[in-house]
Amino acid sequence: MREYDLSSARWRKSSYSDTNGGSCVEVADDFPGVVPIRDSKTPQGPALTVPAGAWSTFIAAVKNAQFRTP
Repeated sequence: MREYDLSSARWRKSSYSDTNGGSCVEVADDFPGVVPIRDSKTPQGPALTVPAGAWSTFIAAVKNAQFRTP
């Protein structure tokens, strides 16, 4: 598993994150082939890196409401 230096990453918060400190997800751009993800409530905590293709598939599924519970 490859490690990435995320110390200079420019993070952006999801537009779906709530402004009261809950459900805050941030991603960083400009990492070819991967998407770094972290919890904005703990920016010094761990970050995940997922393959860019897997992230695109996940985002498409979210947009298509494939994760809604009945």
